[in-house]
Amino acid sequence: QLQLVESGGGLVQPGGSLKLSCAVSGFLVNYNVGWFRQAPGKEREGLSCISGRLGSTAYADSVKGRFTISKDDAANTVYLQMITLKPDDTAVYYCAAKPSWTDTYCSMSDDYPSWGQGTQVTVSS
Repeated sequence: QLQLVESGGGLVQPGGSLKLSCAVSGFLVNYNVGWFRQAPGKEREGLSCISGRLGSTAYADSVKGRFTISKDDAANTVYLQMITLKPDDTAVYYCAAKPSWTDTYCSMSDDYPSWGQGTQVTVSS
């Protein structure tokens, strides 16, 4: 089973920054990886993804310009740099992975077979 472990969440003031990490127990070239979040009372929301083979990226409109996804293949780690955080960003953040040969370019659809446990991000003044 593919394992994913998120870290880096915490409490931050509005306007602050956090960098989340997703450690993957496999070579990243083999997987497209996405970041998702779920706030209380809301559906899970796709935020960003990165393709394993090409490293191409995609972003949801709600985070475009504020969040940046990247990966370090040598470290088997995908990152989500978040800046200018807002209270509406408060949620549990998850990373997820699926085989990269299923899609040349990544998507933020909810069909990823492997998920991490999540890390809490709280933006509060």
